[in-house]
Amino acid sequence: MPSSLVFPPGFRFGTSTSAFQIEGATDADGRGVSIWDVFAAEPGRVLGGDSPAVGIDHYHRYAEDVALLAQLGVQDYRFSFAWPRILPTGRGTVEKRGLDFYDRLIDALLTAGINPVPTLYHWDLPLALQEAGGWMARETAEAFADYASLLGEHFADRVTDWLTLNEMSVHTLYGHGLSEHAPGLGLELAALPAAHYQLLAHGLAVQRLRAAGAQRIGVANQHFPVIPASDDDADLIAAHVFADLTNWTFADPILRGVYPSDEIAGGILQLTGVSPEQLAADLRVISEPLDVYGVNYYEPTRIGAPQADRDSSGVLEVDIPEGLPFAAVPIEGVERTDFGWSIVPSGLGDILRQLRERYPELPPIIITENGASFSDGPGADGRVRDERRIRFLDAHLRALSDEMAAGANVVGYYVWSILDNFEWAAGFSERFGLVHVDLDTLARTPKDSYYWYRDLIEAQNPARSV
Repeated sequence: MPSSLVFPPGFRFGTSTSAFQIEGATDADGRGVSIWDVFAAEPGRVLGGDSPAVGIDHYHRYAEDVALLAQLGVQDYRFSFAWPRILPTGRGTVEKRGLDFYDRLIDALLTAGINPVPTLYHWDLPLALQEAGGWMARETAEAFADYASLLGEHFADRVTDWLTLNEMSVHTLYGHGLSEHAPGLGLELAALPAAHYQLLAHGLAVQRLRAAGAQRIGVANQHFPVIPASDDDADLIAAHVFADLTNWTFADPILRGVYPSDEIAGGILQLTGVSPEQLAADLRVISEPLDVYGVNYYEPTRIGAPQADRDSSGVLEVDIPEGLPFAAVPIEGVERTDFGWSIVPSGLGDILRQLRERYPELPPIIITENGASFSDGPGADGRVRDERRIRFLDAHLRALSDEMAAGANVVGYYVWSILDNFEWAAGFSERFGLVHVDLDTLARTPKDSYYWYRDLIEAQNPARSV
């Protein structure tokens, strides 16, 4: 199905992955243990007991996967470094074989004419750092700064584009506030220090990467419109609090040098024990200027107040940092992915508009993740007819194009993901890839969406055909 979409000259198309979701080889070549290795090994944590130990074996099959990227024609490939593969305990002795793997991967990408865009951290914290306090401790941010220096000094001669951390909001909420992701702490709003110290790690990493000669630096934050469940005051307040905690707690400090509310700043002061002067100094580091700002978008969220949290007048009693004063409410009347996520392409335009309005000095944006899980597999002829994914990508790219025409400064778009992979607590039950991976043989089969995306990219830049 040909597409009539047209993007400006220089617009960059890519795909995204993360180390833990595709590499496998979790005990190969000196790699250390991560929090996700431990979490996934605990019974009941991952759907079906799926193991990431082999994953889809990108560690050994990277050359084949780079060839697929080259045939796709993408300009950029976003991946992540596995912190425990390079520094098995998070600090100290470097595992040379880990650096060697990323040398091989980056060199293969460059040889194929693909720009490597590494993310320094995509949730796979070395276990030794978790045991010393993890993201609830300032020392982890300091360890991350040293890790960033190491990577910058080793790779900046070949890597121009860098992202610091991925989706700090999700890592904080699901891994620290709740127990659905590693490390599974279940602290509710007492998890706010994990937000602050990830943000501090981001700012310190920006400083270290700049010192090492990095040319363009950004971050990948998840963003989505938050829709109140009703016009009731309690639901409006709950949606506002949720938007502050998920969208703006992780963007305001980076882009404005402040937290979005006195309640959140006060919660961080109380729970971290830092002084107001130290918090102000931290925020100056966190707000180091960026060259790009990454936006991961999947779906909007509809939020209401838990019934138990309403007083007799219907007003929400907001208590930070204790309790979770909001509840997700299903969005009705929309198509859903096989993961159950709402398909609302207009939400991408909505959140881009909110970002533009909130941050007058917003850096150029890259859509660093956008995609959908559909379970289509090979037919009798071996072809994977994933028409729903094509419709999803087409609709979101059209929403993006419309918002760019209205003034959004977006310079790139990355599909999540090039390959079916380990989808965290959902294991291998969800398939986000443009390329189907047979979980028994690990054979790669490009889906119809792969060829659609290839043709779209080629139509924007015919000289780049492969």
